[in-house]
Amino acid sequence: MAYQSTFDDPGKDTNAFYRRTLHVLSDARVPFLVGGSHALLNYTGIVRETKDFDLFVKQDDLEAALEALREAGYRTEVTFPHWLAKAKQGADTVDLVFASGNGICRVDDMWFSNAFEADVLGMPVKIAPVEELLWQKAFVMERERYDGADVAHILRSCAETLDWDRVMLRFEPYWQLLLSYLVLFGFIYPSERHRVPARVMDELTTRLRTERDAPPTEERVCRGTLTSRGQYLVDIGRYGYEDARLSPRGNMSAEDLVYWTWAIDNIH
Repeated sequence: MAYQSTFDDPGKDTNAFYRRTLHVLSDARVPFLVGGSHALLNYTGIVRETKDFDLFVKQDDLEAALEALREAGYRTEVTFPHWLAKAKQGADTVDLVFASGNGICRVDDMWFSNAFEADVLGMPVKIAPVEELLWQKAFVMERERYDGADVAHILRSCAETLDWDRVMLRFEPYWQLLLSYLVLFGFIYPSERHRVPARVMDELTTRLRTERDAPPTEERVCRGTLTSRGQYLVDIGRYGYEDARLSPRGNMSAEDLVYWTWAIDNIH
């Protein structure tokens, strides 16, 4: 079910900035999807006041987006080369997201082919697919931000309409994470757990049994860094685990990791 955005306050200059951004990118024919609180509102009906405005773009389209915004008078920067750029006017900022902070959830063609049409700030736009929104949020487990409640609310609102095959495909290398959220969903909403397809739970629990019965792995890798950029650094630095974000396991370079870690205390 789609919801009309209630963020549309004609007296709020920030919304005018957001609308202008949507117009600039639309006029430049740069493909983009609206995410963040506006997408969450459309899928769950939950209103969340926020200063963030997230637009998802493919990395191949990022430079065209930044160029269009620069020509319109915005200041632009590639804040983190592995996932995020920003465009600013005065105190207002819009985020151009082309992956996730851990480098895993890259924006690709499937985001756009499965996008949902909605009204945002009085404009017809496409918003990020709920499956990809769930996928991206599942990795956010910081001390200062945990998106598990968003995942639970998405499941509560959309369990019957989710493309579960695509959800499983997105989580394929990290199926344990998906299973943990589905178990948590059943804990949070005991009366709703039956809404997760039995075939999905059967497949994931079968994998869990197979993993349990397999010989212990000798690979000393920490996947915690995929969910928190700071809380598992002790495992990498002190205990000698390999970082799952680094290529070839992940999509981040050593330089990406250094800058992303430095930014924990230096960029707000």
